[in-house]
Amino acid sequence: MNSAKSSKALLLVGGYGTRLRPLTFSKPKPLVEFVNKPILSHQIEALKSVGVDEIVLAINYQPEKMLDFIHEAETKYKIKITCSKEEEPLGTAGPIGLAKNILLKSESEDIFVFNSDITCRFPLKEMLEFHRSHKKEGTIATTRVKDPSKFGVILTDENDKILDFVEKPSSYVGDNINAGLYIFNKKFLERVEAKPISIEREVFPKMAREGELFIYPLEGFWADIGQPMEYLNGTKLYLNDAAINKSSELSKGNNIVGNVCIVRIILTDDY
Repeated sequence: MNSAKSSKALLLVGGYGTRLRPLTFSKPKPLVEFVNKPILSHQIEALKSVGVDEIVLAINYQPEKMLDFIHEAETKYKIKITCSKEEEPLGTAGPIGLAKNILLKSESEDIFVFNSDITCRFPLKEMLEFHRSHKKEGTIATTRVKDPSKFGVILTDENDKILDFVEKPSSYVGDNINAGLYIFNKKFLERVEAKPISIEREVFPKMAREGELFIYPLEGFWADIGQPMEYLNGTKLYLNDAAINKSSELSKGNNIVGNVCIVRIILTDDY
């Protein structure tokens, strides 16, 4: 039985994708190909595997270019995809508030929220079990970085309860950072409205002070693939991880050296 039966997820796909140009000149960032499929497809597959039956896309930029993908994905993955369109940029918490009425219809108390430009192993089953075990409002997936001075560092107690956030620390206080993958229960939705607001700077610190927020440390690889160098690095990490897990995605042959996934392009008369 799936762990998240009849639950919903919201994917924050409303960014302009300026950091990933020129790939985003012709398509929205979530539809950029990553290891032979759109970034969004990787996330949908992970959510489908734990029983999510409806995904809400928080859309802003180039919404019309998402429609064909949405129709195809609904058929392919047998999942409902609903769009929630921002008329103005609402930050990272406002889109959740805008979609509140949709998310509240979930039969499950658990709601997944993803940034649209991350890749990892997506251990959603294990993360969901941990989230339910602590019985608080939210769980943030975290990853460790070599240079935490470039990020906002998360401070926790011995039970992984978040105590505080330190923005770009000048001296070492920790190396756990926000990985852009969350699980919330429905009570969390009372904290957000359809207005410009930052979930990282305004919502999370208040939740931490109230003892309502925990971390789930990710194992294995993680990358923010929303800019060219990290996109390339994320591809390398993904392929290395595929090799560790002996994935069938990797191409084999006498002329292939290393961890390789061959991109197959079908040329048409338009080229």
